[in-house]
Amino acid sequence: MSDPTAEPTGPDVAPAASAAGVPTPDDPSAEPVDGSELSVEALLDDVERLTAERDGCLDRWQRTQADFENSRRRLQREAADAAANATGRLAEDLLPVLDACDAAIGHGEAGVEPIFAALLQVLEKNGLERIDPVGDVFDPTRHEAVLHEPAGPDDDPALSTVTEVLRIGYAWKGRVVRAAMVKVRG
Repeated sequence: MSDPTAEPTGPDVAPAASAAGVPTPDDPSAEPVDGSELSVEALLDDVERLTAERDGCLDRWQRTQADFENSRRRLQREAADAAANATGRLAEDLLPVLDACDAAIGHGEAGVEPIFAALLQVLEKNGLERIDPVGDVFDPTRHEAVLHEPAGPDDDPALSTVTEVLRIGYAWKGRVVRAAMVKVRG
């Protein structure tokens, strides 16, 4: 009878140890445990493989980081553009109010003048520009000619000048939102 506490011996011990990941002396594919016969070329190949893997991971991380930064900047720019467009639409929606105030002041309603001035000041501080071109050279990108009179003897026939503004024009941050309606000579 065999002793159950004794270590097993025989041909079935080596395969069990090899299956557990522990190299055995009779396994020809196993490397020596003491490391004395490790191949320098194999180690260098492993270092090169791991270095290439590390470089690939670093490259993917850097690309992902750059994509994230680009997306963040694009979203900030889009948010700023959306805010600018919204304020531009608000200013454009207020143009009839400014026209009504202009008309009331033109009819002698002095009580409207402080409100009109305050509203115009706030809008101009945020990017509104009045286009009031009396005496300027006609510019079709900023002026809409609705009346025309012939040039006088002292006028340059090549240039058309604005002689009267029939409706004030407005630009919002440099972009014309409504051209000035004008009478031109020339």
